[in-house]
Amino acid sequence: MPTTPFKGVIKLDVRDSKPDWTPYLPPKAPEGAPNVLFVLFDDTGLAAWSPFGGRINMPTLQKLADNGLSYSQFHTTALCSPSRSTFLTGRNHHLNGMAAITEAASGFPGANCRLPPQCATIGQILQDAGWSTFWVGKDHNVAEQDVASGASRKQWPLQQGFDRFYGFIGGETNQWYPATYEGTTPVEPEKTPEEGYHFTDDMTTKAIKWIRQQKALAPDKPFFAYFAPGAMHAPHHVSKEWADKYKGKFDQGWDRLREETFARQKESA
Repeated sequence: MPTTPFKGVIKLDVRDSKPDWTPYLPPKAPEGAPNVLFVLFDDTGLAAWSPFGGRINMPTLQKLADNGLSYSQFHTTALCSPSRSTFLTGRNHHLNGMAAITEAASGFPGANCRLPPQCATIGQILQDAGWSTFWVGKDHNVAEQDVASGASRKQWPLQQGFDRFYGFIGGETNQWYPATYEGTTPVEPEKTPEEGYHFTDDMTTKAIKWIRQQKALAPDKPFFAYFAPGAMHAPHHVSKEWADKYKGKFDQGWDRLREETFARQKESA
């Protein structure tokens, strides 16, 4: 962001001087700037979803597909931390230091699993341009040494361009009893699984709450929300009522399922 010049007047006597607050005001997004919601589904191939021929029913995603654009090609690094780093920065994962997941960091170039300062995140870019920035859910881009209490928090979301963070730091967590943080502070769920708790519901409620707050207090300010559930990744913790919906749906086996899915994809192309 360019530096705004001071256009006031400075005289020896303050009574003859004229202040100018413009250089010190928070940045404002361009007129008509959009809100952005980015949803990252973990460990889920697109062929699993109903909009792309899969057996997992996703009516909301189908509505988005019917009223928007669907893409047929996408590049992925096929690993969690590298793929997430490329989304966050728009750069190759080796430039990001994320040649592997953070737990497999090594002392070789491009593999130390720490985002270098020259690789700004989309959160930093939009935050500096006047967006509110939220990160809810999984973060698998913090080096293992930085997860411990008392370690550096420089690689955590709040110092990577995000105003707020609620979620877990490593590659996976128990979805019934998650190891969650709000900002950099560990927090406990407000209820138990027996009382209906599941982390996906919890993080969704948090995201909705933050967006409503932001729109109530700063309605002219756009938001960028990075929504990253972790329930599709192991451990697979799902309520019985959801599991029962798909009982027998995949009993035909992988090879047959692939043929059926591919046929539906060709029909809808």
